[in-house]
Amino acid sequence: MFEELNAFATVVEQSSLNRASKLLNLSQPALSRKISKLEDELGVSLFHRRGKRLELTSVGQVAYTFAVEQKQQQQKFLTMLSQYKDEEQSIITLGASLTTLQTTLPPLVNAFMEKHPHAELKLLTGKTHEIVSFVRDKKADVGIVASSISEAGLNCVPLFDDHLELVVPLTHPLAGKEAGMEHLQDLPMITFSKGTWYRKLTDDLFQRCTVMPDIRMEIDSFEAIIRLLPTCKAAALLPKSYLRPQLLADNDLATVHLPQLKQTRRTTCMIYGEKEDLSETSRQWVRETAAFFTTKAPLPSRRTTAP
Repeated sequence: MFEELNAFATVVEQSSLNRASKLLNLSQPALSRKISKLEDELGVSLFHRRGKRLELTSVGQVAYTFAVEQKQQQQKFLTMLSQYKDEEQSIITLGASLTTLQTTLPPLVNAFMEKHPHAELKLLTGKTHEIVSFVRDKKADVGIVASSISEAGLNCVPLFDDHLELVVPLTHPLAGKEAGMEHLQDLPMITFSKGTWYRKLTDDLFQRCTVMPDIRMEIDSFEAIIRLLPTCKAAALLPKSYLRPQLLADNDLATVHLPQLKQTRRTTCMIYGEKEDLSETSRQWVRETAAFFTTKAPLPSRRTTAP
């Protein structure tokens, strides 16, 4: 009925079937059939037909007012729908752990927003298996995880390799020296809380090397650990990617070379679903994130290419 109402309103506004048919790109007989169909559906006569002249009936005037209102509402709806689609296309939902949020995402977000200032980023946090579920279930467009993922329907792009490093205050006895795993025995340390990926990594390392540090605090924040190390005169195992030179200098910290920590090597990867399901903005994120790390350092062999 909406199509017929629009045609009816055009006839009224043009005061002529001939002019209205040209405006609507319809033949005059086709337009007449639309008006007749509308009258049949409504069960009333909309025009008095006086030769070639058409005059609105009283109920035709009511129908015209309704038709104009419907046309305005339809246009408003289409405009809102178009805006909604545009906004949806510019929103990217990312999935990442809290540790990834602190170490990997900030430079990525800064680089992307400089190029796409009107894009909107949303974030879902969780453990690796939760991030994988978010992407699989299309709750997140892209995920950044601290491991390689092999799952049907998901693309996995390696970004960079990382490993843990021993961090101590500049005044610590181990500062500036090369150490071995035996130096971690009874060493006062701050670690991540149990159940976190980093805690599992360090606990496996301690068990494998048969050492037992003196764990003084368990915290889930890189920033908090960094700030507490000098005060507590303790050590911590933190990812190399987080330990920027300026960060160490600002907090009077130093790294200790400990060769066995190469055993904690892990690959941070970007995961996403079928590229056909990604918005153009999400595809740009995937391409630019892959390029960001390609220009910084050589990457391992990839199973997929960015869309």
